[in-house]
Amino acid sequence: MKKVLLFASGTGSNVENIIQYFKNRHDIIVVGVFTNNPNAKVLEKAKIHNVPALIFNKEQLSEGFVLDKIVEFQPDLIVLAGFLWKMPEEIVAAYPKKIINIHPALLPKYGGKGMYGMKVHQTVLDNREKETGITIHYVNEHYDEGEFIFQQKVNIEDCASADEIACKIHELEHEHFPEVIERLLEG
Repeated sequence: MKKVLLFASGTGSNVENIIQYFKNRHDIIVVGVFTNNPNAKVLEKAKIHNVPALIFNKEQLSEGFVLDKIVEFQPDLIVLAGFLWKMPEEIVAAYPKKIINIHPALLPKYGGKGMYGMKVHQTVLDNREKETGITIHYVNEHYDEGEFIFQQKVNIEDCASADEIACKIHELEHEHFPEVIERLLEG
C-alpha cells in the first residue's frame, strides 16, 4: 500500500479532489493532511473524509516536530497542494524526490517567493499572457525551482479577470494532479 501525505494552507479543493480520487483504491491511500493554518477549510474536508489532520506552526516546522510527525506516517509521497510555506531543507533532504508541489503557472514564469494563488493569476492577467497553466514539480530548497514533472497549458485570451483565469487553472489542477500522483506512485 502506497501512502500519500498532503500539505495545504487554505480551502483544500485539491486536497479533497485527491482524497476522493484515491478513496476506493486499495493500493494508494491518503494517510494525513498537515496544515499551518488553524482556520483552514482544508481541516473540515479532512474531517468529512475521516483523514487525520495535523496543525503546526512555523517553529514546529523548523525545529523537527513536523519531520518527526511525517516519519510516523511513513509516506511514499508528500504532496504540497496549496501549501504556502517553504519546506525546510531537513525535510527535503529526508525525502529526496518524494515531495511534489503544484504551481498555478507555467514555471519558470511567475514562480518564487510570494507568487501563489490569485497573485499569480493577477500578474498573468496584467502581463496580457495568451496562455498559462500548471506545473507539478519536485520540491527542493528553493521556491518553485525543483525539477519539473508535468506541465499543462490553457488558453486564457478570453479571460477578463484573475478569477476567470483561476477557474481554468483549478480545472487543470483537478484533472491532472491526482493522475500525476498516481503515475509517480505506480512508477
